Amino acid sequence: MARSYLIFGLISLLLVSFSLGSSVDVPFIVAHKKASLTRLKSGAEHVSVSVDIYNQGSSTAYDVILTDNSWPQDLFEVVSGNTSISWERLDAGGLLTHSFELEGKAKGLFYGAPAVITFRIPTKAALQEAYSTPILPLDVLADRPPEKKFEWAKKLLAKYGSLVSVISIMVLFVYLISTPSKSSAAKGSKKKR
Repeated sequence: MARSYLIFGLISLLLVSFSLGSSVDVPFIVAHKKASLTRLKSGAEHVSVSVDIYNQGSSTAYDVILTDNSWPQDLFEVVSGNTSISWERLDAGGLLTHSFELEGKAKGLFYGAPAVITFRIPTKAALQEAYSTPILPLDVLADRPPEKKFEWAKKLLAKYGSLVSVISIMVLFVYLISTPSKSSAAKGSKKKR
């Protein structure tokens, strides 16, 4: 399912580029959408969404509008930011970034659709459309075992702890035997006089 969204996004980018390909001086919009889950101590789960919009073309895109309506209101609630935003322009080689945060209401696997970016080109009257990459499936409010910090360190210590301590004692012993102490060096220098 996520693979079909990715293919859809890439095909739509190619279609936009071919439809604009007749003119040499045009914007080419590439957008990357990413989302990550954060489990709060209260048990709630927040989804942080970020969309980066790049203009890889050779001219400015005007009236750039990002709309991401792939988050159903019965499954997600907007905590901060907005799911859509507009900018006056995106210069050639420029980057725009938009982020917002949602709270998951229902448990389950969620497949997000690409965000839609519309923009205007001065040489054409019709609005142009581009699509972001889709996100990977999100397992919202999934039952996860609690994270155990330093669990791997405890396992290593339990498995190799005695070996490490024996080797450390042997290395310390060899070091003490092989290096002369300052007091014996001082006594040796007095005897030579």
